[in-house]
Amino acid sequence: MKLGIFDHLDRRDVPLQQYYSDRLALVEQYDRSGFHAYHVAEHHQTPLGMSPSPSVYLSAVAQRTTRLRFGPLVYTLPLYHPLRLADEICMLDHMSGGRLELGVGRGISPIEVGYFGVDVARSQAIYLESFEVLMKALREPVLNHQGPYFQYRDVPMVLHPLQRPHPPIWYGVGNLEGVDWCAAHGVNAVANGPLARIREITDRYRLRWAQASKPPSALPLIGTSRHLVVAGTDAAARAVAARAYAGWHRSFMHLWRANGITAPFAAFPEDFGAACELGLVVAGSADTVRDVLLGQIERTGVNYLLGRFAFGDLALDESLESLERFTADIMPALVRLTPAVSLG
Repeated sequence: MKLGIFDHLDRRDVPLQQYYSDRLALVEQYDRSGFHAYHVAEHHQTPLGMSPSPSVYLSAVAQRTTRLRFGPLVYTLPLYHPLRLADEICMLDHMSGGRLELGVGRGISPIEVGYFGVDVARSQAIYLESFEVLMKALREPVLNHQGPYFQYRDVPMVLHPLQRPHPPIWYGVGNLEGVDWCAAHGVNAVANGPLARIREITDRYRLRWAQASKPPSALPLIGTSRHLVVAGTDAAARAVAARAYAGWHRSFMHLWRANGITAPFAAFPEDFGAACELGLVVAGSADTVRDVLLGQIERTGVNYLLGRFAFGDLALDESLESLERFTADIMPALVRLTPAVSLG
């Protein structure tokens, strides 16, 4: 069982310079606490994401940490020239001593990609071809490719990643068909949603893995994320979490509401109580949070749990308190787990 961090880097009402300084201080503590990896979202023109250029932000993370692995979850590939992105990936991998985790995806928001002139109807096709080009560019000494969106002939690839043939790949799974692609390619997966939905995804992944006669010991990481607040009492933690979740959810829905569009997903309800009932937010004393998370891991079958310790208007000291309590009183019980591998 491995533990990681997911971070939207949603906006707080502080000067942006302080915001980045506080976040990097928190990342340094993640590094000292022994988490496996730190994953950051990419969003544009919205308070949901203050890391619209993950490579720029992660270059700072690389220099402020020594053990923590890190990466985007995900690079929105339709917004990138794949040749330029391949160079950035290689730089980050070497600058960090081979700690980069490479998340890729189409992008969840048609509003955001539309701002960049990307035709949403073609974004999936662009994503697939961009990923194909990216894998060639990272693996091969000379890039050749002829497709509907990208064409390259005899391009010398001077840079290559430190991790060969490429850093570990990650994908955000939104449906069961996406699970099949991840299993076929040996890609790590992260999904969000109610517990039963996550269990469907982990069961499907293990089934496809077994059908391909791949060893269980080589199973990639299959994870889900949870907003976490740990305090001295359940009441104190829930009060803090409710306040912070409300701010995070406003940012989460900002662009959809601003454009009068109904979001095509409902993984995170606006109501804090409902989010807790679904298991998406876990707030309480260390004993409470530990017991809830142990139960969720058993019910979902995940082998990777990502905590969100910074969200909404949580101040740095509030996030650090949760993290300190989690590291001391919860983490040891979770990392000892070996999740069930039954196929349901």
